[in-house]
Amino acid sequence: MKMSFRWYGPDDPVTLANIRQIPGMKHIVSAVYDVPVGQVWSEESITALQKACQEQGLIFDVVESVPVHEDIKLGLPSRDTYIENYCENIRRLGRHGIRCICYNFMPIFDWTRTDVHHKMPDGAENLIYDPQALDRMDPLTGELSLPGWDSSYKKEDLKKLFEQYAAITKEDLWENLRYFLGKVIPVAEECGVNMAIHPDDPPWDIFGLPRLITDEAALDRFLSLYDSPCNGLTFCTGSLGSSPQNDIPAMVEKYSAMGRIHFMHLRNVKWTPQGGFEESGHLTENGSLDMAAIIKALKKTGFTGYVRPDHGRMIWGETGKPGYGLYDRALGAMYLQGLWEATE
Repeated sequence: MKMSFRWYGPDDPVTLANIRQIPGMKHIVSAVYDVPVGQVWSEESITALQKACQEQGLIFDVVESVPVHEDIKLGLPSRDTYIENYCENIRRLGRHGIRCICYNFMPIFDWTRTDVHHKMPDGAENLIYDPQALDRMDPLTGELSLPGWDSSYKKEDLKKLFEQYAAITKEDLWENLRYFLGKVIPVAEECGVNMAIHPDDPPWDIFGLPRLITDEAALDRFLSLYDSPCNGLTFCTGSLGSSPQNDIPAMVEKYSAMGRIHFMHLRNVKWTPQGGFEESGHLTENGSLDMAAIIKALKKTGFTGYVRPDHGRMIWGETGKPGYGLYDRALGAMYLQGLWEATE
């Protein structure tokens, strides 16, 4: 497996100099964050990221994410323009050595939590999802505000999007995803880039908005939409593992054996009696997922793709982007590499 670390660019308080000191760390997962969704990334921006990583002895070869414009998900007439821009981004990234692109097809919100500063008994902070708390929230009135949301959409934009999605069924969304794949996967094949869809987070409908990539049946349907080795998965154990109905080790073994997992997001979650979850430390005993069994499934199937420690707690007084501090993710990277080495 190829160990990687997500880096949010030059403004990230977690620096490349920090990341390079994590034993076994070689690959960087990043993106161009200052270009509006649906527009083409400049060659200069991609080159700047590459150069910054190279100067620290790291390799920038995974992008997370190239966002999919809402017009594509909605199937609007303007989608073809945005899809062509997307294809051009694939071409440019491929020329610069990017081998994997993570993306998602979630309407409006690409993740949902009810508290991103939840205090744990040991003093650490984590992210939680409480369905009862969510029932009392309304993103249209500002009662739910998460990092990135307010900067992504104004309230009037959100209202319009909700109105548009009210006319979209889940089957419509599946068809719009099929159309998108039919355009972008041939380009990815030509460029030697693996496209890796991220599961819905959490894997159920939110605020009446349909979600697609939620369980094994959905993954099977997704892969059948365009049968190509380049059409694969970002298998996020935390997202899919938020549902107790998903057998994560079995699913990892199945799709890794098929060669369709291109990117693994590895983290643990702890299910709550209320039907929600909280993000825990990576260690198996801290959550509800068997992390050792997941690593064994990857090893058994000869997995050679990218992995990264996913969301971490905020520990040791660290502050920063919720879920993306340095210390706990570094601990997670070492734990995952220890499990991998132990299987050998």
